[in-house]
Amino acid sequence: MKVILTQDVKGKGKKGQMLEISDGYARNFLLPRKLAVEATADAINTMRMNDKAAAEKAAKERAEAVEISRRLREMTLVVTAKGGGAGRLFGSVTNQEIADSLKAKTGIALDKRKIVLSDPIKSVGTYTVTCKLGYEISAPLTVKIEEA
Repeated sequence: MKVILTQDVKGKGKKGQMLEISDGYARNFLLPRKLAVEATADAINTMRMNDKAAAEKAAKERAEAVEISRRLREMTLVVTAKGGGAGRLFGSVTNQEIADSLKAKTGIALDKRKIVLSDPIKSVGTYTVTCKLGYEISAPLTVKIEEA
């Protein structure tokens, strides 16, 4: 019997996959537990439309990530932090502060976990941080730290 999985089934397949399964397994396990639906013409058509919509959504998100990457490469973000003189800061500038400043000054909302700092920023100066945007796209962002 052909079925379309509605959830991941261990040892069988992933959600949205169409499989040839034995009749007993399908009728006694998958269908009663709503783990799969029978592969009728209507269900197959719905599956294809869902796949197409997911592909279009992924392409749109990838295009947005490329555009944000281009914008981040061109800009220099200025972050002010409390300092103690002689170019040293009280504490350090975190990726959360960089994300907040980026959202406030440019409107680009990035999660703090997507901003990668190689070392904590503890002094005034210009640094380059990496922003991971998904779809294996990352962009360098120049951050200038100024003393407040």
